Amino acid sequence: MNRRHFIEKSALGIGSAVLASQIPMNLTGATVSKALKKPLGFQVWTIKDQLIKDFAGTLKMMAGLGYQSVEMCSPPGYESSGFGPLMKIKALEMKKIVEDAGLKLESTHYGMGELRNNLSERIDFAAESGQKQMICSSFWLPKDAKMSDWLKAVDELNEIGAKTKKAGIQTGFHNHHTEFAKIDDKLIYDALMENFDPELVKMQFQVAVISIGYKAATYFNKYPGRFISAHLADWSATTDKQVPIGQGNVDWEELFAAAKKCGVKNYFVEMDPETFKESADYIHKL
Repeated sequence: MNRRHFIEKSALGIGSAVLASQIPMNLTGATVSKALKKPLGFQVWTIKDQLIKDFAGTLKMMAGLGYQSVEMCSPPGYESSGFGPLMKIKALEMKKIVEDAGLKLESTHYGMGELRNNLSERIDFAAESGQKQMICSSFWLPKDAKMSDWLKAVDELNEIGAKTKKAGIQTGFHNHHTEFAKIDDKLIYDALMENFDPELVKMQFQVAVISIGYKAATYFNKYPGRFISAHLADWSATTDKQVPIGQGNVDWEELFAAAKKCGVKNYFVEMDPETFKESADYIHKL
C-alpha cells in the first residue's frame, strides 16, 4: 500500500465531527512559525471530503488549528479523486477565499497528465491565484517501468519547468516511496536528482519515507539548494505507525536546520486529520 492510499484509507475513517470539534473560537493570527521562520502549511489531500463540502469553512478551521498556508490539489487534475466540485471556483475567487481564511496559497499538486496536456491553462490559473510553485505529484509510471522510462519523464518535466519559469512559477516534483526503489542497483531517487535540471525542477521531499529508512535531512544536506518544500509526517518504529509530529522517529530539529540551509521555502503537514492539531502545536513550540 503506497503512501497516498494509506493516508486516504486512514482519512476516510475520520468523520467531519472530529475535525469540527477542534474548531477554536478565534483564528491564531500567526503569520509564520517561530521554528521554521516561515508559514506552517498543510496539504489538503487527507481532508478532501470536508474541504469539498465546505471549502471556506474547512480552510478557516485549519487556520484555527495553527496553520498559515495551504497546498491545494488541482481540481481538474484530481477530478476523479473527488475534487471536481471545486472546478467551479475561479482563480481570483480561490485566492480571496484562501486569504480571507487567514492562509496563503503558493503551492498546488498537479498530475503529470494535466501538465502535459493543459499546461498553458494551468499556468494561467496558478498565476491568477497567486501560486509560486506547481508541483508534479507523480509520474504515475507502471510498477515495471524501466530506468529509461523514468528518465524520459524527467526530460519532459524539465521542459515543463522551463515554461513555468517564464511565467515566474517554479516547477517541483513530489516523491512517494516508489522513488526509493532500485532499478539495476540504482536508487531511482538518486537518478532523478542527477537528471533534473536544478533550476527548472526543484524537489518536494516526502518526510514519510523515514518509514523505509530514508531521512529528509540526509538529502537536504546532500543536495543543497535543490529542495523547495517538504511534506511533513512522523512515524514510530516501535508501533510501525504514523504518529503526530514530535512523537516519532524523525529528528525535527535536525530536519529543520538542514532544510533552512538547503533553502526550503514551504512546509506542508500531510497526515491523518486527527494529528493536525498536535502536530502544529509541537512545531510552534519548538
